[in-house]
Amino acid sequence: MNIAIVASTNGKQRQRILSVARELGREHHVTIYSRRDNAEDKPRTRVAPGVTLEHIDVGPAKELTPDDVAPYLNDVGDHLMRRWNQNRPDVIHAHSWTGGLAAVAGARDLGVPVTQTFHTVDSTHLEVERALGRRANAVIAGSGDEVSALIRLGVPRNNIAVVPYGVDTERFQRRGAVASRGSRKRLVHVGPLSIERGAHTIVRALQGLGDVELVIAGGPEPEDLEQDRDVRRLRALAEQLGVADRVTLLGQVKRTAVPKLMRSADAVVSLPREAVTGIVALEAMACGVPVIASAVGAHLDSIIDGVTGLLVPPDRPARTARLARELLYDPTLRTALGYAGADRARSRYSWERVSQELIRVYEAACA
Repeated sequence: MNIAIVASTNGKQRQRILSVARELGREHHVTIYSRRDNAEDKPRTRVAPGVTLEHIDVGPAKELTPDDVAPYLNDVGDHLMRRWNQNRPDVIHAHSWTGGLAAVAGARDLGVPVTQTFHTVDSTHLEVERALGRRANAVIAGSGDEVSALIRLGVPRNNIAVVPYGVDTERFQRRGAVASRGSRKRLVHVGPLSIERGAHTIVRALQGLGDVELVIAGGPEPEDLEQDRDVRRLRALAEQLGVADRVTLLGQVKRTAVPKLMRSADAVVSLPREAVTGIVALEAMACGVPVIASAVGAHLDSIIDGVTGLLVPPDRPARTARLARELLYDPTLRTALGYAGADRARSRYSWERVSQELIRVYEAACA
């Protein structure tokens, strides 16, 4: 297939879009179209075998918010129409509402099916998303929770396909280097440090966990820890609860170092109030490390409670502590959850599996 992807190649979804494109490029031709937001970007770059990234020179060459990009979308659409008249794709996959508007403009009169991924429903652009969702040949959701949000938005149920967010099972796997650690049981949190991301809940839970350490990776760069407001709040909370000596804040950790940090943990704890992708839990599962995760969003799909991980409502430190005690002091349970989680991550969430499911959606849209 000749697949056109319309998306920003910056921001949270960059890695997923590029990873899926590389996997699709093994058997198909993929072109990613993205507005140029860096003056050093080349007009066309071969990202991987079968995958080309084309930058569209419209608007200022800098990163813009979606609302700031909106005035340029007609020009992006005109560029896409000219390109697609020269090189007609078989299917178009638009990401976010901005990508959707540009793709619809570029595809008019071509008769090419357009599929749409929103990643998350944006409450400030509901009318635009509703119109795009109803017009698209298929709307691709990452989880059952997202399906419910799309149905509430007004997207027809039979127009929605679920393709989960994937994980790099080559990088995140059971075997590999392990970060150094001491003799204490270890919990690891990876991600932002704001209250809604759950780090504060884990610090509170630590009060009831005896001789257990918590390693937190995320937030600012290590050299900026002292100036960060979320870091100060987290440290103040740890001091107040008397657990500061068992909490280590690493700051932002390189992606290449995350697998070995996860493999050093007895359990990874991921307790956000919302989990659009659930990627931290998936990465820990792929590493064979048991997971305690909030019972929200994508976690409800990826984690089978008591089988591939443990689920707990968000903002429940006492309940989190109880589950962590059961897990940390039961090596048989940790081993069982670790193996089952790794198997589920490989079989259901690898990039290969995700790309296969996307191709089925594309083929159905074409049909």
